[in-house]
Amino acid sequence: MSLTPPSGGAPFRAGFACFVGRPNAGKSTLTNALVGTKVAITSNRPQTTRHTVRGIVHRPEAQLVLVDTPGLHKPRTLLGERLNDVVRATWAEVDVIGFCLPADQKLGPGDRYIAKELSEVKRTPKVAIVTKTDLVDSQRLAEQLIAIDQLGKELGIEWAEIVPVSAVGDKQVGLLADLLVPLLPESPPLYPDGDLTDEPEQVMVAELIREAALEGVRDELPHSLAVVVEEMLPREDRPADRPLLDIHAYLYIERQSQKAIVIGAKGARLKHVGTTARKHIEALLGTPVFLDLHVKVAKDWQRDPKQLRKLGF
Repeated sequence: MSLTPPSGGAPFRAGFACFVGRPNAGKSTLTNALVGTKVAITSNRPQTTRHTVRGIVHRPEAQLVLVDTPGLHKPRTLLGERLNDVVRATWAEVDVIGFCLPADQKLGPGDRYIAKELSEVKRTPKVAIVTKTDLVDSQRLAEQLIAIDQLGKELGIEWAEIVPVSAVGDKQVGLLADLLVPLLPESPPLYPDGDLTDEPEQVMVAELIREAALEGVRDELPHSLAVVVEEMLPREDRPADRPLLDIHAYLYIERQSQKAIVIGAKGARLKHVGTTARKHIEALLGTPVFLDLHVKVAKDWQRDPKQLRKLGF
């Protein structure tokens, strides 16, 4: 495939960019905004992302593949250590790194910890992305931009760009893509036109269930909740014009006491989780779904290598 478009314009570029940042820095929301659809689950709970999710941005002159990573943090469990390993392995393989720093929070030790690690990654261009700009006034934003520039100078990081964006308000999201594209290598497209993610459907369905289960629950639950889709099968004996997909999934928690939180009084909470998740799953797969959810206790699974493997980490 020729890398130069027929018009004789600039060569086609394609490559990988990853967003890093401490938990809840707006990485998944930004990924979804750039792709234009939901490919990464979001939640106002930190540590929502556990898998690297690729979102694919198609442009006439380029294809930008976004790798969304878990938030880098000081690990307290085996799961935490594994998530950090995932982040570092991703950094080593991408063409450009976007460091997400929320506009509404002063730079803290967590940001410094990540920036210090980034300063060790020598050859990859780094873009500082100031997220959540809709939450601050222009003075606060200016202070944050100066602080980030200063942080780069202190640690010897030369930012390729410093870009303020608001994924929620759709401000400068297109500009961010414009700035990332020139940093990609010349290459033919890496994915077929129209593909928005390479994440297996089963994994995305599990993530949508987990997102629904995390909404509105107490703070102790996010780390403790894992979802495994046991099977996804078309219902037999259905007419072709009225298909139905049967999905059976387990929600795993670590302690018996958490079961009541997930299930709720008389099963009301679990029912609500099922209804919410089903809507998103049907939108994703484009077919009616019967969703069967069960809650199981897998004691202290975040610290148990065998259980972690079983749950896909």
